[in-house]
Amino acid sequence: MKALLALADGTVFHGGAFGAEGEAVGELVFNTSLTGYQEILTDPSYTGQIVTMTCPEIGNVGVNSEDVESRRPFVEGFVVKEYWPRPSSWRARQSLAAYMAEHGIVGIQGVDTRALVRHIRDYGAQQAVISSVELDPQRLAATARAVPGLEGRDLVKEVTCAQPYDWRQGHWELGSGYSNTQGAGRDPSFFVVAYDYGMKFTILRQLVASGCRVRVVPAQTPAHEVLALKPDGVFLSNGPGDPDAVPYAIRNVAALLGRVPIFGICLGHQILGLALGGRTFKLKFGHHGGNHPVMDMATRKVEITSQNHGFCVDIASLDGRAEVTHINLNDQTAEGLSHLQHPLFSVQYHPEASPVPHDAGYLFARITALMARHKRC
Repeated sequence: MKALLALADGTVFHGGAFGAEGEAVGELVFNTSLTGYQEILTDPSYTGQIVTMTCPEIGNVGVNSEDVESRRPFVEGFVVKEYWPRPSSWRARQSLAAYMAEHGIVGIQGVDTRALVRHIRDYGAQQAVISSVELDPQRLAATARAVPGLEGRDLVKEVTCAQPYDWRQGHWELGSGYSNTQGAGRDPSFFVVAYDYGMKFTILRQLVASGCRVRVVPAQTPAHEVLALKPDGVFLSNGPGDPDAVPYAIRNVAALLGRVPIFGICLGHQILGLALGGRTFKLKFGHHGGNHPVMDMATRKVEITSQNHGFCVDIASLDGRAEVTHINLNDQTAEGLSHLQHPLFSVQYHPEASPVPHDAGYLFARITALMARHKRC
């Protein structure tokens, strides 16, 4: 079946449909990861976006029930160069196309993704539409132009949990699957309340593996309710969209400053920056992939990191408010911050990266060390 990808600027790419039949709209971005397409599909941070994979072959390892980052896929659409319909992996339970069709994800394959990515790099991320039911390029381009952008939209409310819950699942091990702390006789050293702005499961697994008992709460939970739980620390999760569009989250984090240790990742990092009085801005085409170099300004060590964000904290706006701890070596944007007085730090990238890279996994030990120091005070 034929399919078209039309961009708001009128650029059109032809290909073949796979996954669900129909039409999908959203902001078109690209991801440079070579592996992990199932994790990308199920990352809530991609809500409102169509993802293009730069890796030329997608679908080779199929889909399984374990490599998911949330309760369902959240991408709006999926663009690939070559879809491989016959998965070759002992863990595969179904093909990628069948999984996408099951969850209503529209895809297009056979696209010249190299040309498409160069176009996005030159002209920036923009609204787009994938369709296997409407094949008129001009009509599709008009549809793309009518799609609202991400700025000013509260997408967190679409992905956050409805009710608080406890998370007990830890690391995955060959032959036994994911560990579970419930009934295991373990005594976690720390109690962490995690704000769910679009939480990835691997983050929660890393917190558990680091010795934390974790309680996940909805994004709108007031700060006083979090403090009433008497946590050793508060975690601010990743999530989709514009951080300025979630003022309730900014207010709650501001009310927690200095009261309890705080650790933020991605959107949580941006919200923390805003709560400290900083500003954020939208990047031209965002950072999405598993190969972004970041420098730790204290050690001068370079980490290869996994990233997924379209907005960024303005370094200049943090002057005198917080310290920038990490810098992106591709474009010199802020990748981490800390505070001289308050027990907090955050990073823009993903130290929990699944499946890779793992250069920044040490940050989970850093948050437990921060909570330990705060408990002794």
